[in-house]
Amino acid sequence: MYAVIQLGSFQFKVKEGDIIDAPKLDSEVGKSFDVNDVLLYANGDDLRVGNPNVKDVKVTVTVVKQILDTKDISFKFKKRKDSRKTIGHRQQLTAINITKIEAK
Repeated sequence: MYAVIQLGSFQFKVKEGDIIDAPKLDSEVGKSFDVNDVLLYANGDDLRVGNPNVKDVKVTVTVVKQILDTKDISFKFKKRKDSRKTIGHRQQLTAINITKIEAK
């Protein structure tokens, strides 16, 4: 059994017990909430595709921790001008655990 859910502008294929790194969510560590933006649900021969969301399917997730992604480094320079610039960025992420996929 798996589902495709949408969190922010990203889509994730999830199964029960998976831990995924989603974009930053405003939720405390240990809190549970339901994701109703389910785009696809599959359980054996039962395949439901949403238009845009699947009705009567919800995914329960628990926030594990708030983390930072790996550093992305951007380097700019102009030749023969003695001009260099290094910029680093770390995206904020939320690690969430998929606790239950429920379909009616």
